[in-house]
Amino acid sequence: MSRGQLRRPDAPQQGRGDDTGCPVLHVDMDAFYPSVSLLRRPELRGTAVIVGGGGNRGVVLSATYEARAFGVHSAMPMTRARRLCPQATIVEPDHQAYSQVSAGVMEIFRSITAMVEPLSLDEAFLDVTGAIRRVGSPSYIGELIRARVYDEQGITCSVGVASTKFVAKLASTRAKPDGLLVVPRQDVVAFLHPLPVGALWGVGEKTEMALTRLGLRTVGDLAQIPVGTLERALGPAAGKHLAALAWGRDQRSVVAHEPDKSIGAEETFGTDVDDPAVIRRELLRLSERVGARLRAQGYRGRTVSIKVRFADFTTITRSKTLREATDVSRQVYSVACSLYDGLRLDRARLRLVGVRVEGLLDADQVDEQLLLDAPEHGWRDADQAVDKAARRFGPGVVRPATLVPRYPDEPARPGSGLPAGPRPADS
Repeated sequence: MSRGQLRRPDAPQQGRGDDTGCPVLHVDMDAFYPSVSLLRRPELRGTAVIVGGGGNRGVVLSATYEARAFGVHSAMPMTRARRLCPQATIVEPDHQAYSQVSAGVMEIFRSITAMVEPLSLDEAFLDVTGAIRRVGSPSYIGELIRARVYDEQGITCSVGVASTKFVAKLASTRAKPDGLLVVPRQDVVAFLHPLPVGALWGVGEKTEMALTRLGLRTVGDLAQIPVGTLERALGPAAGKHLAALAWGRDQRSVVAHEPDKSIGAEETFGTDVDDPAVIRRELLRLSERVGARLRAQGYRGRTVSIKVRFADFTTITRSKTLREATDVSRQVYSVACSLYDGLRLDRARLRLVGVRVEGLLDADQVDEQLLLDAPEHGWRDADQAVDKAARRFGPGVVRPATLVPRYPDEPARPGSGLPAGPRPADS
């Protein structure tokens, strides 16, 4: 392999620690969204890049480590991110590319073990117990995964190897970026106790503040507190949970993947919108995105839903279940529009709209219903042609006419995510 430093399964694990009894791996892609975006923009590698919406209400989806060094982080308002790192390049998200790379990464995992539990597009737990005799030790498998992800997908990942899910996840975080860390079973307590209490799974901002008020700043501090005291301070469930984690006890096993329950997309408008034509145009753009993600991940869904958030932040949803599962963008859009029209909002000012498809099935398990007098080629054929063009030339190269600016200097429509002028979104 091109990364070239894989050891034989029986070779000494120098610098990796004893991985005996450590069958749980947590694999996490490094800066996943920027890394995938830069596959098409290699000239930006090594620079500060922020992925997210560029409007006044846009938020940061992710950022390269060069941008994070300036304090930029996910969910931060884009206006603040620009102030912190004015030299950063802003890149629009490419959800179809993220789904495709994620599917490739998960396929690598499943070629090694069936026990894969995805947590999101860019991270998963693996139980490699059944693969050790066939492939090699857990740390060797971790190195194999890192090499294959880099060689086959062009991005890097970090791997934590441990006896439990909780410790493996902490280890992958400590290994970032582009590293591997083994926490030997006998060293778990020594690894955990110097860490801040905020590192414990389930400790959010409020819980951390409560623990700090008790004088508990490290995991070691918390480990010395009687369980009863923690239960009185945090509640019975939380107290027992944190007391167990502080000593490295985590009974959860890796649960093999269950199919995604839904795929959706939503958009916060740059300014509140009350024009039904603009809202329908946004529903079309979101439906195109959702349809592309369904097809990229091999799903069809039976239920289409929309989400509408008003200027006062009141939010409502509506849904409709179809007779047959679909992955056709135009059909998703048609249902989304009918749901929106059924609300009869009478030019109410909207802050956000969203489209989602639920009740997902594997596409190859859905029987096609043949209709008399049906055209030889339909919307699904058109969608597949657009997908093929997007894979070759980039997202946005083909789009519905209503989403194309009408003249070169036309500003981007509210919430459209489109640049001025009729050029591809990735140019």
